[in-house]
Amino acid sequence: MKGPCFSLITFALLLIQLSSASGGKILVFPLDGSHWVNMKVLIEELHAKGHEVTVIRTSDSWYITEKSPLYISVTLPRPNGFEENFDTYLTQQLELRLQDKHTSFWTHIWTQYQMQQVVMDQFSQFHKGMSEMVVQMFEDENLMKALHEAKYDVVLTDPGIGGGAMLARRLQVPLVFNVRWTIQGEAHLLIAPSPLSYIPFTATEFTDKMTFFQRVANVLSYFLGMHTMSKMTRPHYKPLVEKYFGPTVDYSTFFLDADIWLMRNDFVFEYPRPTMPNIVYMGGFQCKPPKPLPANLEEFVQSSGDHGVIVMTLGTLVAKLPQEVTEEIAAAFAQLPQKVIWRYTGQKPANLGSNTLTVNWLPQKDLLGHPKTKAFVTHGGTNGVQEAIHHGVPVVGLPLFFDQPDNLSRIRAKGGAVIVDIAVLDRHIFEEALRAVLYNSSYRENMQTLSRLHRDQPMKPLDQAVFWIEYVIRHKGGHHLKSQSYKMSWFVYHSVDVITALLAVIFLASFICFLFVRFVWRKVFVGRKVKNE
Repeated sequence: MKGPCFSLITFALLLIQLSSASGGKILVFPLDGSHWVNMKVLIEELHAKGHEVTVIRTSDSWYITEKSPLYISVTLPRPNGFEENFDTYLTQQLELRLQDKHTSFWTHIWTQYQMQQVVMDQFSQFHKGMSEMVVQMFEDENLMKALHEAKYDVVLTDPGIGGGAMLARRLQVPLVFNVRWTIQGEAHLLIAPSPLSYIPFTATEFTDKMTFFQRVANVLSYFLGMHTMSKMTRPHYKPLVEKYFGPTVDYSTFFLDADIWLMRNDFVFEYPRPTMPNIVYMGGFQCKPPKPLPANLEEFVQSSGDHGVIVMTLGTLVAKLPQEVTEEIAAAFAQLPQKVIWRYTGQKPANLGSNTLTVNWLPQKDLLGHPKTKAFVTHGGTNGVQEAIHHGVPVVGLPLFFDQPDNLSRIRAKGGAVIVDIAVLDRHIFEEALRAVLYNSSYRENMQTLSRLHRDQPMKPLDQAVFWIEYVIRHKGGHHLKSQSYKMSWFVYHSVDVITALLAVIFLASFICFLFVRFVWRKVFVGRKVKNE
């Protein structure tokens, strides 16, 4: 018996070695913060599949640890202290949003303008720091030599920063985006046909059914928004593209040359629209079956009885709000029979009800998947919205900044959310929104419909994402899936040159016809008249 057993063990070990040897080498250039949360999900799955993962991080990273069983890290110094000032930027935006009481049209416009200036300054500084980091990386000969010699099969990056695309081009390695937002705006608008007649620009919060005046606003918002994005990024990245890749390389298309775009949404969330063959939808890929709650939380949840639980969190970036807003939220919660679990790290509200538990951290996915969870109060981050859809939990939205208002407006349009403007929030408005979501069954029914649609797929979103990363590794890219449209100038893409040439031919033919008719007229009629005279 020893012989066969030994042979089986040896065979199993050989299989493990072969599967490990067949794994690819993946270089990850991530974006920190909440974006890292979902990038890490991909890394965990890639590691489990036997791939060797290397992650580039900065020395002052928030969440990306230097030591991990999932990956090898390459730590770079951060030349610009963006993170140190990030809380200040968020505070400024929040203060401006709270000032926007809509007391008059012009006051609202002025507040919106101030918020836009803060955002522009914030992200301009961020991209400046990223461009400086890229320079440090490219000028470090030892680092670049090591990266070249590692012979990576693919670079996986978040296009919300420019460094990953530049590194992939520098190493001449296939590129995969983990994407919804890029340094130039929403991904679809950059590579897929996007008629503005029914595709709303992000900042407008419109649906795909727009009135004439909404379509006018949509077009204006698109051009203003794209110009704003260009002003924030172009001054920092364009000189780098020219320096390291040559003056003939078009900056505007440089960051669009990915083999696969792993899109962090799907058409349960997105409005129907044209797409491209190298866009792979993986909305809700981070969602997993809920795990049991910690004992203290489970006991609290079970104590809610038939009324159930409300979960509130404002994401990884905002753990507390101004005290006057907090007091109003606490007062509204105290009026409800439901139990509340609230992630909040600020000063304890004076009127906090006995039904409300404040915590420094909460297991969001597990709570949303708990059968007693009746409503989710959220800022509207992409991850939270997707998890609410996955578990079919209705939403009360408190959008603060970035893409949050747009995310929540899409759930509202599908009948699954009530949105409260934090600038006008008081205990009565907030309580009314909560009661609507809790006691109007249509909100839960609509979210559960979205959940069924989201789950009814031939392949799990995470499995699909990993498949396409491995597809790029197996085939050394996905060039046959990439359209040439992104390499075209706007007048070529829209056939302006062809239309101009055709109009010129029509004009020339018409002019020749006019000359011919004029000649015949003069020869026949005018000549006959002169002869008769």
